[in-house]
Amino acid sequence: MPRVRPFAALRYDPQVAGPLDALVAPPYDVISDAERTAYVARSPYNVVRLTLPDTPVDAARELTAWRAHGVLREEPPGYWWVAQDYTGPDGVARTREGLGASIPVTPYAEGEVLPHERTHAGPKEGRLRLLRATHTQLEPIFLLYDADPVFERPAGAPAMDVEESGVRTRVWPVEGDELELGTPLLIADGHHRYETAVAYREENPRATHTFGILVSARSPGVEIFPTHRLVESVGDVPGDEVDSPNGGVTLYRDGRYVRVATDDEFGPSVVESLRPSGVSYTSSAADAVAAVDRGDAAAAFLLEPVTFEQVARFAHAGETMPQKSTFFYPKLTSGLLFHPVPSP
Repeated sequence: MPRVRPFAALRYDPQVAGPLDALVAPPYDVISDAERTAYVARSPYNVVRLTLPDTPVDAARELTAWRAHGVLREEPPGYWWVAQDYTGPDGVARTREGLGASIPVTPYAEGEVLPHERTHAGPKEGRLRLLRATHTQLEPIFLLYDADPVFERPAGAPAMDVEESGVRTRVWPVEGDELELGTPLLIADGHHRYETAVAYREENPRATHTFGILVSARSPGVEIFPTHRLVESVGDVPGDEVDSPNGGVTLYRDGRYVRVATDDEFGPSVVESLRPSGVSYTSSAADAVAAVDRGDAAAAFLLEPVTFEQVARFAHAGETMPQKSTFFYPKLTSGLLFHPVPSP
């Protein structure tokens, strides 16, 4: 079972770097070119200058300068409690909480950390070049574990409190020793970053740990939202007409809802088995229906949320889910904490 430990985090000194809301950003993989330009304009120290640099050498140069000039300061070893207040795609307000920790970097075959989706070579190569240059994990990996929370939220005011993209994130330092979790860690978001860390450890054996936010799957506020499918075409689909979506997989076409007849309880696989063409995705069922009504799509498949148990079942079996099976919201905010990694 994985053993996680505290770490000596780097974080912004607001007395030097300025207000935190000018420094943070979403993860690198959801930022468009136009958004990157806007974040760069917010501050000469905005995190995208590290996570989305012109070159890895530029990121390393910036990071070194920021540390030298006190923009970033190193904290004593410890954990960090992270709470995110958000309103989900379903309109419900929630708070999701987890522990920022240093997690072991091991191949999936060892069973300590497990994936649930496929990755692509291109993004991993870019992240590996950046890690080689900076020797720093710049963004956390979001992981779930199937046990009660290992800590509780500390009392008192948070050390950091910032809103980004409609999500308020608060962070508290937490004291604690190394601890062993009685369950594997399941990657919810950050597969490319984790696999990059594994690749880097192969060439730098000192890089044994990386940066993760560990969230108990049993905690309030943890939700897996569905991703609905818009399709350009699909053949005949057996099923019963219904008044509205309510469980299972529902096809919306020509102003009618049809409950898809299937023995498969896993919605994304049901849609995949029907072999639709021109598939695109949305987290909003209302937007999916509106797109069909406008004629922007021939049909929509409205899905129920995937459960944690289903995700875990795929992961423990060494299998990956169909594309866009899960929608973990919100993303973790980047720029709150950085995890240094020993150089070779």
